[in-house]
Amino acid sequence: MRRDGHIHTKFCPHGTKDATQLYIEKAIKSGFTDISFTEHAPLPGNFTDPTPDQDSGMSMEQLTPYLHEITHFKNVYKNDIRIRVGLEVDFISGYEKETRSFLDDIGPALDDAILSVHFLKADNRYFCADYSKDVFTELAAASGSVEAAYKLYYDTVEASIHADLGQFKPKRIGHPTLIHKFQLAHGEKVDDSAQIHYILQLMKKAGLELDVNGAGFSKLDCLEPYPPLSFIGYAKYLGIPLVFGSDAHNVNGLHKHYDKIYTYLS
Repeated sequence: MRRDGHIHTKFCPHGTKDATQLYIEKAIKSGFTDISFTEHAPLPGNFTDPTPDQDSGMSMEQLTPYLHEITHFKNVYKNDIRIRVGLEVDFISGYEKETRSFLDDIGPALDDAILSVHFLKADNRYFCADYSKDVFTELAAASGSVEAAYKLYYDTVEASIHADLGQFKPKRIGHPTLIHKFQLAHGEKVDDSAQIHYILQLMKKAGLELDVNGAGFSKLDCLEPYPPLSFIGYAKYLGIPLVFGSDAHNVNGLHKHYDKIYTYLS
């Protein structure tokens, strides 16, 4: 089975306007049999998105049209490919109650979901850790150092694993080494292997899936998947279910780098 479990759509406010049908037709042509559309879920209403355009997640007004469109195509193409209706949900420390309430409401409508960390709280401020090199530099300064920013990230991922988000809590952890996105820009060598191993061990214990995310290969300051290949091998050794995700934000990015990762999935 060829599966891509992490795909964004025209409903992503910082993504593309490519038509959903184009993604589906490309997936079928590329021999994929199972895809999940996992659009960025609306952020909690009482959380202020720290990104300049405040476009990290779709609006609540777009949520129903998104679900309707993916469900429609799920039925249209049911004989050609399995399409899962999903969301990528942000874990934000301090907003667990709001996230659980959202999942309680929307969970029954979903086939799939990813729980990801993008926002970190340091020095009483929230930063979008993967937004830009400059924002990462600000995060590191607020945290005390680059190494401290890494630790904060893994501590937050750990909190997401332990969090009680109800019966519809996502079963897959998204790009658990996303903090590596600017590793070639900040130029500091951080040995976080013990932390990554620990996160994977916690995921195994919790029965969670791993988003084997190829997008980092395309980031010029990263040039590796999330997590790196050796840790994908370790996750496989632990018996964690592995789900490839292209994290595509346009049709061109769909299934990108699958060829570099698929041997680790079988």
